[in-house]
Amino acid sequence: MNQTTIAAGAAAIRDVEYFRKTVKKVIETREWSKEELKKLGFSFEDSKSNFIFATHKSVPAGKIFQALRERHIYVRYFEKPRIDNYLRITIGTREEMQTLFDFLKDYLTESRQVAKRIANIRCQEDEAAENIKQKKSICRGAEENFKGGLPSESAMRSGGSFRRYLGMNKEKKEVVKVNQITEGVIWQQILIFFLPILFGTFFQQLYNTADAMIVGHFLGKQALAAVGGTTGTLINLLVGFFVGLSSGATVVISQHYGANKEDKVQWAVHTSIAFSILGGIVLTVVGIGCSRWMLDLMNTPDDVVNHALIYMRVYFLGTIGNLIYNMGSGILRAVGDSKRPLLYLIICCMTNIALDFLFVVGLQMGVMGAALATILSQIISAVLVMGSLMRTRDIYRLHLRKISIDWIMLKRIIRIGFPAGVQSILYSVSNVIIQSAVNSLGTNNVAAWAAYGKVDGLFWMMINALGIAATTFVGQNYGAKKMDRVHRGVRTSMIMAFLMTGLMVVFMWFIGDTLISLFTTDTAVREICHGLIHFLVPTFFTYISIEILSGALRGVGDAWIPMFITGIGICGVRIVWMTAVLPHFHSLKGAAFCYPLSWVITTIAYFIYYLFFSQLSKRKELRSI
Repeated sequence: MNQTTIAAGAAAIRDVEYFRKTVKKVIETREWSKEELKKLGFSFEDSKSNFIFATHKSVPAGKIFQALRERHIYVRYFEKPRIDNYLRITIGTREEMQTLFDFLKDYLTESRQVAKRIANIRCQEDEAAENIKQKKSICRGAEENFKGGLPSESAMRSGGSFRRYLGMNKEKKEVVKVNQITEGVIWQQILIFFLPILFGTFFQQLYNTADAMIVGHFLGKQALAAVGGTTGTLINLLVGFFVGLSSGATVVISQHYGANKEDKVQWAVHTSIAFSILGGIVLTVVGIGCSRWMLDLMNTPDDVVNHALIYMRVYFLGTIGNLIYNMGSGILRAVGDSKRPLLYLIICCMTNIALDFLFVVGLQMGVMGAALATILSQIISAVLVMGSLMRTRDIYRLHLRKISIDWIMLKRIIRIGFPAGVQSILYSVSNVIIQSAVNSLGTNNVAAWAAYGKVDGLFWMMINALGIAATTFVGQNYGAKKMDRVHRGVRTSMIMAFLMTGLMVVFMWFIGDTLISLFTTDTAVREICHGLIHFLVPTFFTYISIEILSGALRGVGDAWIPMFITGIGICGVRIVWMTAVLPHFHSLKGAAFCYPLSWVITTIAYFIYYLFFSQLSKRKELRSI
């Protein structure tokens, strides 16, 4: 205590009204905290002070203190006789106490589950020991039977049983394997994980690309503008929010899987699938019911709107399958499996292309046939990924009867995933505003914008795949408390992104015109696309850091500030450009310029936050040591 604190304390006491309000707040928070602690299994003498001296009925105070300290939540602990099993919990603000209780709920639940697992393991060990004794006795009996010549029927049965026992143990051993994401060579593991995601994203993109190609060639530019442009933007707005929201599940599962927390992995998996089913129902209703209103809001041209309306309403009928697949593939990627989602997408993409030709060309069902082909293929992919989750022997196995929502786990998933969902909405909202501006430029520009979007989708597939790889890599290593691998993984991802983007820019610069011809034969539309490619493609380098850094931050659960950065840097800048500047440069290139402008501003903001203020900031880590 010094003169300053004495003076401040005296001034606070002299302000009687302030003093009484503060005391009242402390008392209210203290009494509420008592009830919360009782619910968690704590006991304590009744306190009339600004702290509670509490002990837990089953978990030692020292362990709780250490766990709280690791999460930078500080209480007092005295390792002295009589009080070495008590925590001195000072009453803070309501928000601070809620943070404490949220952590204690998770920690104590985990402790109970660990205790149960240990007890089960001991029981299994006892049973195994007893079984071994029995097997030895059986084998001795079989050996005696063999001494007399041919084995008896009972010996043969015993031998077969013993072989099955040995086979069972062999299968169990095979399940135990080294997690290469937390142990292997960093660049190799990122690359091995990235490539299947890239190809998977490519084949997923082919869903809509195949629709656009077949529709553009067989149904004309109006149908192309409907399927490839306006509807794609609106679908991404609605579905993208949920996919972004569900990314919280990927982060939670990857962290728990990296830390080998079986119970929490199970809760997260079953909660995620239940959440995707409920989300699919909601989006189906909203998508079908609001399609016409959203199309009118975007100033969709009259010769396009009917095609777009049919496509959207049919598409949203398959939303549940779409969300289940995205959630299921996210779970597989969270545990380091990016190969099976790729395999399923290849199968379903081929199915989609075949059904496109059947419905659009053969049965002449128009844009309805294209949408129907897409949703049937997505349903197949959902069935395949669900089957994969149900067949695995790993700790993330899915059981249909266990599909339900654990509200504590859902709260954490949403807490991490909500910023990503909002971030996805912000991207989509800005794209909706841009699409509305493009729609006012006529059908040729709308069709050109749609065709160009399919071509530059090659870049987005690559960079998004790297972002997903960075999220999973960082999430698992963060869960395993390997911070050095986390930082090296971010740097490696960044280098790989720059090299791959360079190759992509060169490829699209020289081959872009050929790719455009796959979507349209209209000379005017192709000419507009040519100008867009040479204008936008070289600016891809300005976006790289946004995807990698946001993916890495999402992997450690740091998502709220990145959401605000994206909101201001992406959506805000584009809205300002569209409303204030575009009227003076009313052209397709004028609308497109807001993309590199927003990327540059957002990249600068991300670097500042990542290096100095984020959970991965070196300075912040040093302060916490």
